Amino acid sequence: MAKVVTFGEIMLRLAPNGYYRFFQDDQLQATFGGGEANVAVSLANYGLDSVYVTKLPTHAIGQAAVNSLRYFGVDTSKIVRGGDRVGIYFLEKGASQRGSVCIYDRAHSAIQEASSSDFNWDEIFEGADWFHFTGITPALGANLVEICKEACIAAKAKGVKISCDLNYRGKLWTRAEAREAMTELCKYIDVCISNEEDAKDVFGIEAENTDIYGGKLNKEGYKSVAKQLADKFGFEKVAITLRSSISANDNDWAAMLFDGENYCFSKEYHLHIVDRVGGGDSFGGGLIYALLNGKDTQSAIEFAVAASALKHSIEGDFNRIGVSEVEKLAGGDGSGRVQR
Repeated sequence: MAKVVTFGEIMLRLAPNGYYRFFQDDQLQATFGGGEANVAVSLANYGLDSVYVTKLPTHAIGQAAVNSLRYFGVDTSKIVRGGDRVGIYFLEKGASQRGSVCIYDRAHSAIQEASSSDFNWDEIFEGADWFHFTGITPALGANLVEICKEACIAAKAKGVKISCDLNYRGKLWTRAEAREAMTELCKYIDVCISNEEDAKDVFGIEAENTDIYGGKLNKEGYKSVAKQLADKFGFEKVAITLRSSISANDNDWAAMLFDGENYCFSKEYHLHIVDRVGGGDSFGGGLIYALLNGKDTQSAIEFAVAASALKHSIEGDFNRIGVSEVEKLAGGDGSGRVQR
């Protein structure tokens, strides 16, 4: 069984019921989520040995975050305990032409104030096959940039493949800060995951004749984006997700995977969205699983996109989907008929 390690911040998610606006009623639903934690859950659901690394307080909320991962079979034994608080994000789900809103309250969280001495990467990567993180983690502070670099160096020393989702978040750092940090970290990455905005925001690389807000994507332009990223950093593979946003509820969703020679585009899904948060993470989890299981480039991108398409139908950050469900959709059965 392949072993995958992911590293990042898991947060408490507080969201109004359904499509209510903040405090339109007096209840907020409490769940947990975060980029790399979402990937870890996907991989555990696919039957892999999934290890999640972070730092969390020892109090009841920190333990609840740990328990939310244990529920899915994620290995939480490498989580460091300490610090005072769990990061929070507030989510107001959008509908129709009203977009979703995320408000972060994560300053001084346990992981944000972590130090290099908290993590024994040689021990963490013992027996590991793959390491995954996102651009959100180094965005938490200069200390996290250094910790991510130390993790990458240790992973490389043990022959572990490394993937990273660029995941630029303008609320966490500037484009210049992201470019400086990610330029250094990308030296260690084998598989880069990006979208129509990240490559432009972080590295100034963009597809021509594309309007991401007007629902117009020139898929051919992304071949150039993938090639430029691969040439700049020596990535083995570059995956680019392609989202045409018709409204907050309706998106067209596809992706491309470049393996150094071939540019493989997935089929396109029309999504009627229940919850899009975690959609990119479910794509990353699907891609990692597919590549670890030896799928060819076309099959790998089809699996990853199908996994993500299904996540958009599920409330919460975590993708509560198994391999057979993904394979069914990837194989062409998207009817949504009742299974009896």
